[in-house]
Amino acid sequence: MNYRHAYHAGAFADVLKHAVLVHVLDHMARKATPFFVLDSHAGAGRYDLAGPEARRTGEAEAGIMRLLAASNVPEALVPYLDAVRRFQNAGPVYPGSPKLARMRLRARDRMVAIELLDEDKVALSRAFAGDPVVDIRRMDGFAALKSLLPPAARRGLVLVDPAFEATDEFERLAGALKAAWRRWPTGTYIVWYPIKDEAEVAAFHAALLAAGPPKILRAELRVQPAGRPGLGACGVLVANPPFTLEAMLAEALPYLARVLGREGVGGFRLDWLRAEGTEPVSAPAARRIPESSRPRPRGARARTRG
Repeated sequence: MNYRHAYHAGAFADVLKHAVLVHVLDHMARKATPFFVLDSHAGAGRYDLAGPEARRTGEAEAGIMRLLAASNVPEALVPYLDAVRRFQNAGPVYPGSPKLARMRLRARDRMVAIELLDEDKVALSRAFAGDPVVDIRRMDGFAALKSLLPPAARRGLVLVDPAFEATDEFERLAGALKAAWRRWPTGTYIVWYPIKDEAEVAAFHAALLAAGPPKILRAELRVQPAGRPGLGACGVLVANPPFTLEAMLAEALPYLARVLGREGVGGFRLDWLRAEGTEPVSAPAARRIPESSRPRPRGARARTRG
């Protein structure tokens, strides 16, 4: 693996993924009972946005830094942005998913953060040294979905955010998720994925529909016209989402598409890949994210319990 998230920290993809993460964890923390978090591809924990990696790509400038400077931010994004701002005292720093998650955890909650890359695992261990709530482990993230589930806690969240460097990453991800859902069908799962090949993404969705949980919410964001170099679109699937998440994303996605869109282009999709008690709203075929910020009708509505 030669993927280094330091080049991409704070990009539009992190904004979407981490806004969802913060919202789901805030919802879980409303109940007194403890919950468990598994971050299967945790990274280094924090990233210097003034460092050479971030400056080389400029993705943070076009992502989180642009969002932090924007006006009329919707309420749906305030908890996420407030969390990011708490790391800005010593300069432009972006918190990775384990840092954002830890801010929401209480003394009785537990988190296991998995990182395979040696250098990032060392940085992660230093970032959480002496923290009794967080367990850092070096292992394959997909293997962790099998060996660490189900947890002792009845409630919990699994964040799956692979590097997507291997050519079979979507296949491995689908297989790992199917196995995880069989072991722990009641957990909430946040799954991030890049959108480069629409047909490949559609096949991935179809594979999950064949064996996935009854409730899967899909949110996708495009920030540049299709066909441009680099990553211009990504998505998040949330299995067993809290009932509040759809409304939060309905408010946040049009704003993100407008503020983070490039070349006058910003698009999004929000629908149910599967809603409990209904047929899947999306056939397993390629569908392009609309390249406009106009709201798109959502699929069948479904209430869930977190």
